[in-house]
Amino acid sequence: MNAFDTAPLFRSAIGFDRLTRLIDTARAASEGPAYPPYNIEKTAEDAYVLTMAVAGFGPEDLEITTQDNVLVVSGKMAPVNEQERRFLHRGIAGRAFERRFVLADHIQVEGADLANGLLNVALKRQVPEALKPRRIAIGAAQPRQQPVLEGKSEDKVAA
Repeated sequence: MNAFDTAPLFRSAIGFDRLTRLIDTARAASEGPAYPPYNIEKTAEDAYVLTMAVAGFGPEDLEITTQDNVLVVSGKMAPVNEQERRFLHRGIAGRAFERRFVLADHIQVEGADLANGLLNVALKRQVPEALKPRRIAIGAAQPRQQPVLEGKSEDKVAA
């Protein structure tokens, strides 16, 4: 895949350098390995679940971190003495991995659980109150009265 030149997008924009990092991270994630497989499910208007197939990994072998709107899920198994085990076929991958997911603004990790070889990470969009749209009430103004100018009166007629 060719590198995407973002310079024209930012010629008249200030402070959007984080967007460039997000584009680069998303591109790198899409070009990365396909292990372990995962699903992303929208469970409600502002709620998502990331499900990863991590057969053979325990909670102590997995690490989930977020930084700069990037969710990183990594796994590393403790070394096993291969001489004690004789595999006739080895199809369950036990290799270390790291998957990165770019999160939209205000997406927070609510929790994670591991059951039946599936890691489920719950995500939710939580927009701060200060950033939510708010309605401004419009009050009825009192009718304005015409100001009276000093020294002039309609009663006086120029003589």
